Amino acid sequence: MEEKPAPNTSLVPAELIERRNYLIRGQKVMLDSDLTELYQVPTKALNQAVRRNLDRFPEDFMFQLTREESDAAGNATCPMPSPNLALRCSPRFYEVAAPFR
Repeated sequence: MEEKPAPNTSLVPAELIERRNYLIRGQKVMLDSDLTELYQVPTKALNQAVRRNLDRFPEDFMFQLTREESDAAGNATCPMPSPNLALRCSPRFYEVAAPFR
């Protein structure tokens, strides 16, 4: 009988998480791509799972920047060269300590 590999129980260092936190609209948030990198899942999978379970989260748990906020942030959240690609590069921000209902 084959032995199953031990589950990965290593913790992510707190300073790595803190460096990926942003204060936007008065909320401590994390960019979707940073969050998925920590969880080692595709960004598309995270956003899809959240959309399918919106009733489990508070309303302000996730948001996208307005066009004005995105313009003010410049290329910090979207290093795409063309404004035509803006719809593809509309990152979501997730509240850092959002509780499940």
